[in-house]
Amino acid sequence: MTSSPVKDFLVAHLMPEKCYVEFFINFRFHVPCLMFVFNKIIGLWILLDVFFAQLLQLLKILWRRNADGLSLACVLLQLYASSGPVLFAVAHNFPLFAWGERLFLTIQTSVIVFLILHYRGDTVRGILFVLAYAALIILLGSCAPAQVIAVMHSSSLAALITSKVFQARTNYRNGHTGQLSSPSVFLSCAASLGLIFVSLQDTGNSLATASYVLSACLSCILLAQVLCCVSSTAEKKTA
Repeated sequence: MTSSPVKDFLVAHLMPEKCYVEFFINFRFHVPCLMFVFNKIIGLWILLDVFFAQLLQLLKILWRRNADGLSLACVLLQLYASSGPVLFAVAHNFPLFAWGERLFLTIQTSVIVFLILHYRGDTVRGILFVLAYAALIILLGSCAPAQVIAVMHSSSLAALITSKVFQARTNYRNGHTGQLSSPSVFLSCAASLGLIFVSLQDTGNSLATASYVLSACLSCILLAQVLCCVSSTAEKKTA
């Protein structure tokens, strides 16, 4: 079978060679191969969400030099949600490559907290918060009881869900989404929907699946709010 750059890319990154044969040689929609590819795409999208969602939000704040419309309570809960997995990985001596993206996410989120406080005129409090947070993480990582770390890890999803409630409420009260990043919200929404698909296959836990469904619903609400604000702004410009 002749090789091609497209085949090499797909086999290397998206599917095994037997699935490539089923799809592009035999022209058959092989269900196990379809599930494999869907899971692979969802996994990559979730990774994109972890790496880029908060980064895009951070860059928008820096570009606009404004954090208007962002809920501080929401970002603090996001910080808690990302810290739990980091502490859990450190406590269990996981290799860095297994949790490095969560550490990257935690750093970005702590910077966003600082910027929100900074652009509200509380720069000193922002600096003190970052220093206190870093000291707390080091303290928890070095001497916190295993039960505390386990509780933080298991409550991360609940914190993330609650954070979306706070941001959606802030958007509703303000009547706009302010500096909330549209690409960031879209990435998070797609990743939340993907997690439902993964949980239905892997966990078999109805509570976990229900949590992912709730998280996805809230992400869709945030995305709808962003899209409504973008469309209303476009209408005002054309009026």
